[in-house]
Amino acid sequence: MDNLWSPWRSQYINSFGDSEPEGCFLCAGALHTHEDTERLIVARLKTCYVVMNRYPYNSGHLLVAPYRHIGELPMLTVDERNDLMDTINIASEVLTLVYKPHGINIGANIGRAAGAGVPGHIHFHLVPRWNGDTNFMPLFAEVKVISESMEEAYRQLQQAFKKY
Repeated sequence: MDNLWSPWRSQYINSFGDSEPEGCFLCAGALHTHEDTERLIVARLKTCYVVMNRYPYNSGHLLVAPYRHIGELPMLTVDERNDLMDTINIASEVLTLVYKPHGINIGANIGRAAGAGVPGHIHFHLVPRWNGDTNFMPLFAEVKVISESMEEAYRQLQQAFKKY
């Protein structure tokens, strides 16, 4: 089994210990619509939005989150559940269009024990994957190899989301 290794994420995980980060970044993204570029928000829909992960596993790593601060699936309204799934579908199409990956990992870590970095605000990860995308660089040199800048990725993704 290949692992997608990202030791740089420990900087994020260790930044808030056992509690949520001060002022949930997902809630801040939901509220501050005038800061979409700075916050790397590439699309806003009815009840949720799409944001680039600042600590990506791979180029194009996206998060889809509801605007409301809720931590469990049963807490979502029917509209939120439907909108989340539609948005995940759209985000998958956009990633395929922009990056042409061989596959996409889609998932959510619900609760701290399951690995959630922000357990109080449910969100889904979409990580584009390519055959052979794991390599030795992070293992030996703690270097991540991302083939594009965050700015370029943001520009491409935001442009592609405008079609939806």
